[in-house]
Amino acid sequence: MTDQPVRWGILGAARFARQHMAPAIHAAEGAELAALATSSAEKFAEFAAFAPGITHHNSYDDLLGDPNIDAVYIPLPNHLHVDWAIKALEAGKHVLCEKPVGMDVAQIDRLIAVRDQTGLLAAEAYMIVHHPQWQRAKELIADGTLGELCHVNAAFTFRNLDQGNIRNQAEKGGGGLRDIGVYTLGSARWATGQEPQRLSHARVQMDYGVDVFADVGFDFPGFTYQGFTSIRMANRQEVHFHGTEALLTLTCPFNANVFDQAELHIKRPDGSTTVERFAGVNQYVLQVQNFGRSIRQGAAYPWTLEQARGTQAMLDQILATV
Repeated sequence: MTDQPVRWGILGAARFARQHMAPAIHAAEGAELAALATSSAEKFAEFAAFAPGITHHNSYDDLLGDPNIDAVYIPLPNHLHVDWAIKALEAGKHVLCEKPVGMDVAQIDRLIAVRDQTGLLAAEAYMIVHHPQWQRAKELIADGTLGELCHVNAAFTFRNLDQGNIRNQAEKGGGGLRDIGVYTLGSARWATGQEPQRLSHARVQMDYGVDVFADVGFDFPGFTYQGFTSIRMANRQEVHFHGTEALLTLTCPFNANVFDQAELHIKRPDGSTTVERFAGVNQYVLQVQNFGRSIRQGAAYPWTLEQARGTQAMLDQILATV
């Protein structure tokens, strides 16, 4: 164990990395944004503007060879995730990789095997489990506040018609399910601690080789699930956990502080509603800090590759129906 900060490198100057994860690494306790790999001097300058002293590497391999880097964050297109995560582990770096960490279960199994061989931490950047609203939701379900959980339904949509965007490119692992279905599906698994027994229905619409709308249902041991995703509809995100004694609603479950303020609404049969608000919480910063505690202090990490694999298994079942 050591109190030294985790020195982070980022593979690629993705916009999401620039807007969210790089600032989060820079702001997190116990972390240092130390290096960026990009062939673009202009993009590097955007990162260096808020992280002075960051090292510029012109290639991903160069960054992986940097002995001053402890961990790498991978925001590359989906189809590149597993290969570069494995290269990073083999180079002796801990890995935090954007979701979906793999394109299918078999890819995640490859990554798990290398993680086990190296003994390093490898995880999917599934930030929502680090947010206190989801930890609170999990607690409310477990302690019986909702009574017997009967049904979960979730929605996550946004509108993206840009064919140059990787979400609309099949060859790069695009589509709504891989981009946002990981949240509607994985959050139900994480919050309830249950795994699906079977796919009950799947209605998937395709455009340019990627899913642009998916309405799916699963049967869990204790409840039914229905969720939909779309990358062609107006912005929406909600999750509802419907029990016999109360209805729990998360009004901004996934993009807290971006889509809206994170709130939990607990509505009871007598018509009363309790609202819990989580203002100003940055789930990306919490994710980086928890990753560092796992590396430096041996703390359990709240979202393992095995948990990511469970969500991927659901995605594989849905996509097999197309």
